[in-house]
Amino acid sequence: MSTAKQILYKLQLIEEAMREIDLWQSHPPKPEAFESVEPFSIDRMLAEEWLQWVLIPRMYALLEQGLALPTAFAIAPYFEESYKEDTTGRYQQLFKHLRALDRLFMQDNV
Repeated sequence: MSTAKQILYKLQLIEEAMREIDLWQSHPPKPEAFESVEPFSIDRMLAEEWLQWVLIPRMYALLEQGLALPTAFAIAPYFEESYKEDTTGRYQQLFKHLRALDRLFMQDNV
């Protein structure tokens, strides 16, 4: 399976995991939230909002258009830090898929 197809599959798994733990939202954040210049839009969005409304759509667009993908990519640590207070383990599946996505971007063939 090509790296692009693997990335697409991981994005789908991330979406499924977010839906399973009720992080997937039906309405986007306010337009001004998208104007952030901070990494992960940390000053205007929750981690799950950034993932759903910024990263996932951008990755789909890059893949669909055959454009170059990022070569240095590590988002799992941000999410692990964002949800570190959780003691229920509800985010573990999401973390697993985010780590797998990170690994795909660390490969030489991206």
